[in-house]
Amino acid sequence: MSEEDLIPLSALQHWAYCPRQCGLIHLEQAFDDNVHTLRGQAVHKRVDQPGVETAKGVRVEHALPLWHDGLGLIGKADVVEFDKAGRPYPVEYKHGSRHKAADIAVCDDLQLAAQAMCLEAMTGFAVPEGAIYYASSKRRRVVPIESPLRSQVQQVMDAVRGMLQSQQLPPPLTGPQAVQRCRGCSLRDRCQPEAGQSALMQRARKSLFDPDAEPGIPG
Repeated sequence: MSEEDLIPLSALQHWAYCPRQCGLIHLEQAFDDNVHTLRGQAVHKRVDQPGVETAKGVRVEHALPLWHDGLGLIGKADVVEFDKAGRPYPVEYKHGSRHKAADIAVCDDLQLAAQAMCLEAMTGFAVPEGAIYYASSKRRRVVPIESPLRSQVQQVMDAVRGMLQSQQLPPPLTGPQAVQRCRGCSLRDRCQPEAGQSALMQRARKSLFDPDAEPGIPG
């Protein structure tokens, strides 16, 4: 698989949260900071430094490069703990609380599951679970890496690859998802989700290919 076909692990989390956010980051190379991204960077400051340490017989590797040749995934894990037998246990670091809404938490779970699948391909060991560490709670949430989650990784990966190949930016979120997710997104000013949802724009879209419509934006 060529380098252009490789999908960053982070793109899976971005797509699961918002396909348009994924497109802005991975198609248009756009990224803006806000308080949430800055907090996230602070959380990752330590684990983003490559290094190895040992504690209670567990080897802990930070910023470990990951890849899966078969799936075409590439990226890195914040932390991977290896037991004495060499079995890996991925730990993804996130800012905020472990008590996230379930549909938001699953975005993190997808990224962790993809890391687990990479580690399985790289080490030959099964990775049945991993953990998300939330900085605000200072607690881990254990995530079973089971078949439904693995299937979802494949589905999201195919969607991201399709977007990258088509070079088409997905539309903004709408409805309750937009209310919930756009508010804290650092790319909101670039995305301008409200602009596409106005009644005027909706009518304009509907009449765009209508031969009987009046020229210009309908009033």
